[in-house]
Amino acid sequence: MSDLAQGEAATSTAERAPRGRRSRGLIGWAIVAALVLGGVFVAIQVGVRMPDQRGSLDPESARDTGAMAIAQILRDNGAEVSVFRSRTDALRAVDDDATLVMSNPYTLSDEGILELIEPAERVVFLSTSTHLLSLLRMGDNATPEFAPVSAECDSPEFADVGTIRPDRLFTPAAGVEGCFGDGDAAAVLIDDSAEGTRIVVEGARLFSNASLADDGNAALALALLGQTERVVWYVPSFADTDIEGETEDTLGSLTPGWVTPAILLLMIAGVAAALWRGRRFGPLVAETLPVTVRASETMHGRARLTAKAGDAAHAGEAIRDGSRRRLARRLGLAVSAGAEEVADAAADRLRVPRGSLHALLAGAPPVDDASLIDLARRLQELENAVEASSFTEGRSE
Repeated sequence: MSDLAQGEAATSTAERAPRGRRSRGLIGWAIVAALVLGGVFVAIQVGVRMPDQRGSLDPESARDTGAMAIAQILRDNGAEVSVFRSRTDALRAVDDDATLVMSNPYTLSDEGILELIEPAERVVFLSTSTHLLSLLRMGDNATPEFAPVSAECDSPEFADVGTIRPDRLFTPAAGVEGCFGDGDAAAVLIDDSAEGTRIVVEGARLFSNASLADDGNAALALALLGQTERVVWYVPSFADTDIEGETEDTLGSLTPGWVTPAILLLMIAGVAAALWRGRRFGPLVAETLPVTVRASETMHGRARLTAKAGDAAHAGEAIRDGSRRRLARRLGLAVSAGAEEVADAAADRLRVPRGSLHALLAGAPPVDDASLIDLARRLQELENAVEASSFTEGRSE
């Protein structure tokens, strides 16, 4: 190849190398930009999207805990169902020809509850609390039983309900009628007074979309809510409360809204940069040591440590292990041969009874320096005897 051709080839290679690095760099930055944009989108969605406000026994919720099925059954039977999420609007819609329906109004004060139900001729609470029972003076909690119960009361609207499995029972107060129980406890409390009809039932499960078709739950719901042509259904929520209170400032309330998305963005950018520019761990590389340590130095060092610790048992085991290995090599056995095998071979070589050397090679460990010295001396004598016998057999051959 001529000098000109070699120069052109070198120039082409030099140009391709930076161009390849630049392309890889652009791809890396594109990945980082995509991750950053994805993180910003997720942060915005988390910060902006509000949780579902439709909770248990909501007449507009199709979830298992909602009550859309009841509202649809009432409409199919000719009732007009109006859903309100403002107590002011619900109060204006209530009249003598309507049934006011609501779950436990936990977001209202006692005065707000009494003000809401005062103009209603018929009020049905689909769920309740101990405080609400005390406020309405309708009874108290009773021991729950999950066995099927029937109406067992004089209310004609419950004649065709059948049986239900209540989750909660109440003890009726004086003048309050209890239905669906055993007399002392009931699942439905009915208070008929001059102020109107007040009904309490624990229907969080009974009237939910998931359980409405079980037992007589649907018939009970229709008997409670379908006695009038209009149903005013109020849905309590924290957005519609008359309870005024001051909450203490927290770190979350004092922090601007853009801080959380910014932190998420920085974390995502940091992870992306680490993945892009971080070093990759390759295979392990074997390197020779800069110095060579002789075996004798290691042996002497371990011996000094054992002597300093006064561990005669450990030292005895080390001496026995070395003797077994040397004897096995001298007797033509494998280096990993056991103590009994070595002892038997040595006994055959020395023409002594089998088993006479077992205690020497695999007996109890020494307990002090004197027994350690005696063990070492006897092992040395055994090695010398085997060595001598091997030399004698070699000469005879």
